[in-house]
Amino acid sequence: MKITSIFVFASALLLSACAHNTAGISVDSSGQVRVDNSSFASDVNVVNISSVMVADLIKASALIQSKSSTDLRLQYKFTWYDASGYTVEDEASSWKSVKLHGKQQLQVGAVAPNSQATRFDIYVREAFSN
Repeated sequence: MKITSIFVFASALLLSACAHNTAGISVDSSGQVRVDNSSFASDVNVVNISSVMVADLIKASALIQSKSSTDLRLQYKFTWYDASGYTVEDEASSWKSVKLHGKQQLQVGAVAPNSQATRFDIYVREAFSN
């Protein structure tokens, strides 16, 4: 019984340690922030969300800021939505990896995949190597 309890407790710890690894910060094109991992959000900011029209496509940018004094390995991804709220060519958008040194800032950007895109989200998360 005691070994079973230890195993269950250890499994729960292991699963809870893995659960937050994919969570991060999401900011939409209107500047609305969603934090899925408060620990990560204490180390990273996503600010200065902006967009401009280039021909008939939206060009988006955001500033990722490190609040940590140590290096951070991050991934970010832009997701585009049409006027109805459906994703636009989401499978074509991939996570991009970056390394921020202590207190570094990095401006990132993307261009909408087509003219149906009317808004976007940028999602930033911690990158983990396997």
